[in-house]
Amino acid sequence: MLTERFSEFSVALESDAPARNATTTTAAIVPRPQLSIMSLSAPPSAASSPKHQPDMARRRSSAALPIFMQPMPTTILYDVKNVQGMRDIKTDIGYARAWVRLALERKLLAKHLKQLLTDHDLTRTLYKRYAFLRCPEEREQFLFHLLSLNAVDFTCFTNGFPNAMLTYRVVIFAGRRASPATTANPYICLGGSIGHTNHIQIPKGCTEHVFQHKNLGQLSTIRIGHDNAGMSPKWMVDNVVVRNEAAGHLYKFACGRWLGRGVDDGSCERLLVGEQLPSHIDIEDLVASCRNPPSRSQSPASPRKTAEPRLSIPAVQEMMGDAVNNIVKYYYKPEKERGTLTVLLCGEKGLVSSLELVFLCGYKSARMFRQHFFIWDFLERVNASFSSQLKEQFGDAHVSSRKTALHSFCNLVNRINRASRQLGKDGKFQLLVCVGARDHMLHQWLPLIAESPVTDSMYEESSFFHDAGLVTFLVQILQSLTEFHIILEPSLVKGIGS
Repeated sequence: MLTERFSEFSVALESDAPARNATTTTAAIVPRPQLSIMSLSAPPSAASSPKHQPDMARRRSSAALPIFMQPMPTTILYDVKNVQGMRDIKTDIGYARAWVRLALERKLLAKHLKQLLTDHDLTRTLYKRYAFLRCPEEREQFLFHLLSLNAVDFTCFTNGFPNAMLTYRVVIFAGRRASPATTANPYICLGGSIGHTNHIQIPKGCTEHVFQHKNLGQLSTIRIGHDNAGMSPKWMVDNVVVRNEAAGHLYKFACGRWLGRGVDDGSCERLLVGEQLPSHIDIEDLVASCRNPPSRSQSPASPRKTAEPRLSIPAVQEMMGDAVNNIVKYYYKPEKERGTLTVLLCGEKGLVSSLELVFLCGYKSARMFRQHFFIWDFLERVNASFSSQLKEQFGDAHVSSRKTALHSFCNLVNRINRASRQLGKDGKFQLLVCVGARDHMLHQWLPLIAESPVTDSMYEESSFFHDAGLVTFLVQILQSLTEFHIILEPSLVKGIGS
């Protein structure tokens, strides 16, 4: 029956093809609008005058554009159109199977089949009188069992068609406390469980962008940045929302930081870790939350507010233990149940944010950093001290292993500084932690950092690094990660390679 319905839908779609082809563009492959942006409009007289059009373009790019997100359509026709756009499927049976997977993933299979089965003329044409689907009681029981599948989150469509070309819609919520426009040329890079994109250029002043790309799978990261060009390149980004226009998955990437030289930590590019939102989320609530800066970003771009009350040392120890234990449990799960490691490394309460609290504990901020402390400043001074030590000659095996650890730290810091010119200081720290965890070097670096004369001058006696027992705790808990083969997403190690 599904193949018959696909044939009928194909005829219906082909009948209005000339009208659709006349208005179709590469930026809108699916029925629109799905995420519409209401631009500020000029009075009719100004809009109709050519000489006012450049002024209107400037006004639209510099003003805060109200963003209105509409729910995904839930019609059979919408899903059929998306499935028929998959060029790697060749048969009606293949289209029908893809449609079932898509409807199942969108939790619409029971609804769609109920609509199809209420077409009594169709069922009488295709099925004999004694058929299962011709019996009202059996049909209702069948649909009831299908409805129970809505309690499960399936990814059979997203993960089942890696070569499918899908449409993605990106909405950027720029900060309202400053001008949301930037004179620079912004770009994004998306990463997921199946693949990642190259740089995708975003038009200036545009807060919504639609593009097609080979299936990325379940999204995990977005890298957003700009080239720092123009008179006013700095750009405040609160949140970014990405939607898979086929499966309807919504992802929220929290930022709440500036992008640009000479502001915040000087970063022109930030890597944000995504949170997949539940399918039943209220769109109005989502828009309202995205219009406000996040209180604590689930990303390496989270703000470092030194004025906030610091956690106690036992609380930091507990966070470190939870972060490492979550990674250990990740590797003991079956591979299909693991999810994404990036969230455990770079997300809220992940390894990066936990180690950040370790480094923030006990530093002499008021006297040395004027309330603006960036861990990377401290690590660069440690790097200079280690470089001086490497010039000495080492003899026995114990000292030789120490030299290896010093050399690996200095080499990585220098590589990050050379290759990651767009990243700010916080982004560089995040990269150092991720690569250190992958290379099983974190537990070797921390004792050396604690012994450095730079640490004596920049940290108080109450810090983690001045307590031998706390340093031993860090070494032991981080050493438990050495038994796992950690593979980082390409988006995390951009520019420095393997």
